[in-house]
Amino acid sequence: MSAITNPRPHPPAPVKPVPVVSPEPQPPQPGRRWIWIAGLLLLVGAAAGYFGWYKPRQEQAEKAAGAVTIKTARVTTGTVLRTLRLAGTTASREYVNVTAPIPRGPESGREMILLFLVPNGSRVKKGQLLAEIDSKSVEDHIDDIGDDIEKSDADIRKRKAEQSIDLENLNQTLRVAKAEWDKAKLDAKASEVRTVIDQELLKLAAEEAEARYKQATADVKYKQAGYAAELRILEITKIRHLRHKARHQNDLVKFKIFSPMEGLAVAQMIWRGSEYATYQQGDQVQAGSLFLKIVNPAKMQVDANVNQSESSQIRISQKANIHFDAFAGMTLPGHVYSIGAIAAGGWRQQFYIRNVPVKIAVDGADPRLIPDLSVGADVELERVENAIRVPLGAIFKDKDQDVVFVRNGAKFEPRPIKTGLASNTLVAVTSGVKDGEEIALERPQGL
Repeated sequence: MSAITNPRPHPPAPVKPVPVVSPEPQPPQPGRRWIWIAGLLLLVGAAAGYFGWYKPRQEQAEKAAGAVTIKTARVTTGTVLRTLRLAGTTASREYVNVTAPIPRGPESGREMILLFLVPNGSRVKKGQLLAEIDSKSVEDHIDDIGDDIEKSDADIRKRKAEQSIDLENLNQTLRVAKAEWDKAKLDAKASEVRTVIDQELLKLAAEEAEARYKQATADVKYKQAGYAAELRILEITKIRHLRHKARHQNDLVKFKIFSPMEGLAVAQMIWRGSEYATYQQGDQVQAGSLFLKIVNPAKMQVDANVNQSESSQIRISQKANIHFDAFAGMTLPGHVYSIGAIAAGGWRQQFYIRNVPVKIAVDGADPRLIPDLSVGADVELERVENAIRVPLGAIFKDKDQDVVFVRNGAKFEPRPIKTGLASNTLVAVTSGVKDGEEIALERPQGL
């Protein structure tokens, strides 16, 4: 039996020590030293700029942002006006409506096309052509009427010739009847030598001849009356054609429309397709419809409305300043010259809202002033001249008393005042402040 035994391990071999080699000293490099010095100088300069300029400025800005800024205004001397603003549109006090002519001819339904129309907004003189309507169809119709008149003349001449022949035949028949009657009377005178029966026969023949003559005479009179009636009918037909022609000739004159006055041409609105537009050349006009206006721009007015609750403040001859929405800065003077007597309500308003119409005459003139401009008119209700004025926003209430805050050095002190007439922006002060003093538009903190 064998046994397994572990052999004894051999001792490790000795390790030789590795010699330590010390690095050789490097010689100093002069370029790196200057880099360190420049970096140090930059750092010192940045620190000095921060603490010497930027930080004080930042602290000053923070202080300014933290301080409370109060808006102020100056007390001034001037005019204080109390006004009432009215809204309206411009219109002319002197104008002429130009309407499409109403044809007087018996025919109806003829379309009227504008062959010419003066440009919208142009200046026109008295007697200048404003519009012309297409008249070709009417002219052709007049020519047809002329043919009818000539035909009527020919019918009258023909009928007169026919009547002359018929009348001559009747006269011949009348002469024959007269001769027969005369012969019968002569035969009746010789009845003394005739028998009684022949005498009666001659007497009856004379009476019969007389009756035929009288009948022929009456027929001639009736025929002459009938002939005159026939001629009158033909003459009336001719007169009717003549009048028909005259009416169309009158229409031709009206198809050319001339200006009755000097002024500005303003084309009216028409529904064309799906939008409103002004009348232009080529549009169709209806008989009697308004398509153009000639206005005098030197005599303009403002058609405005005032609520019935404020209408008692409006008086005739009150002055007004008129501002135009389309032209910023354009202001013209005016005055109230007409006030409505009855308040009326609009169809879009409640039944209890009533407005009174007011007309304001424009006293000034401007080339841009035309009708249908939207305007606002400030009607002067009251005026105070040379008044001490302060803004309405600078007056505050302190124990049911009006006060303003007047600057005194760096502070504001409250000062009671007495007020007078006030407008929408300014208030007249009768006592408490002086011209030129600075007052606060906001209540200072702590006051």
